Amino acid sequence: MNRGKLVVVSGASGVGKGTVLKKMMALRPELQFSVSATTRPPRPDETDGVHYFFVTKERFEQMIAQDAFLEYDAHAENYYGTPRDQAEEKLVRGTVLLDIEPKGARQVKDRVPQAVLIFIMPPSMEELERRLRSRGDTPEDQIRIRMERAVWEMDQRRWYDYIVVNDDADRCAEEILQILENLPG
Repeated sequence: MNRGKLVVVSGASGVGKGTVLKKMMALRPELQFSVSATTRPPRPDETDGVHYFFVTKERFEQMIAQDAFLEYDAHAENYYGTPRDQAEEKLVRGTVLLDIEPKGARQVKDRVPQAVLIFIMPPSMEELERRLRSRGDTPEDQIRIRMERAVWEMDQRRWYDYIVVNDDADRCAEEILQILENLPG
């Protein structure tokens, strides 16, 4: 049976991962996105099973005990994780994209050594901060925290398979698609 590739895309908050992934999927509709599970409540514009699988903390902890995640982490008092069953079902049909942070990426690589890890870098720290501020929905203290975390996250790029700079979302999406096209097997 031919299986697809498991592709992890990481990068600091504000680097444009979501935009790049949407552009990639628009160009290659056969790519599949892995939906994460979370214990945080849904936002008004979010749909269960589309944006996240929204579960209780108790259910999430049961899933941890059942080894039901490819990766998971807790931050901001909520759990986030990639359900293993969903990813495996999608891999049978082709390449699966995961948008996760470096701790989760490390867990995925440990569980699935053939997974491809791609880190998206901002053109500069100044541009990253500008992007965070331009959203208009991030409080000043959160910008500072995200910028501090970005330093650590970007340092993690050294163990990723590929590093791509997002100086232009269309070009970045094309570069990642080119990487995927040239993967062996």
